Amino acid sequence: MEPERQTPEQASEPEQVRESTVRIEPMTIADIDRCVALEQLLFPEDDPWQAVAFRSELAAGHNRYIAARDERGRMVGYAGIALLGDAEHPEAEVHTIGVDPICHRGGVGTLLLEALLAEAGKRGGPVFLEVRTDNQPAIAMYAKHGFHIIGLRKNYYHPSGADAYTMRRPELSAQGQAWRGAQADEVLS
Repeated sequence: MEPERQTPEQASEPEQVRESTVRIEPMTIADIDRCVALEQLLFPEDDPWQAVAFRSELAAGHNRYIAARDERGRMVGYAGIALLGDAEHPEAEVHTIGVDPICHRGGVGTLLLEALLAEAGKRGGPVFLEVRTDNQPAIAMYAKHGFHIIGLRKNYYHPSGADAYTMRRPELSAQGQAWRGAQADEVLS
């Protein structure tokens, strides 16, 4: 019996990435083309971000963007957070998390979220995000990390008209206070 033949596209696909082989590092301008390609793949009906949006996000001083890379250095995910408020009233807002579909359910999204939360934890305060109401895997991941649904935004995503939940993770008091008093090195700067 002859082995099944792969198409050229299948042969070039990366194998399943394991969480243990992924490293998280700051995103750079050089990563933008890959981010745009992933956006097109992940969010085709919801106005995927273009290169100009990523450039703007990376240039904003209050934002931190990170990339997840496999053992070969290929970006398999990205995430960004805005660090808002002031020292007395800090808060953060997760802007985006995107993971290559070949890596879904492999822990990459969790690694990205945990890195964002660690960055937010340095300042303390609550963390907010929006998530599609039909994205049950993401909602479950956020809930596991202490987020709760606090609102519904009808027709939030365009042009699809999909609804979004607003979720909030309250400040983790002890952690938030400890981070404010410590001189921790920034992981994502």
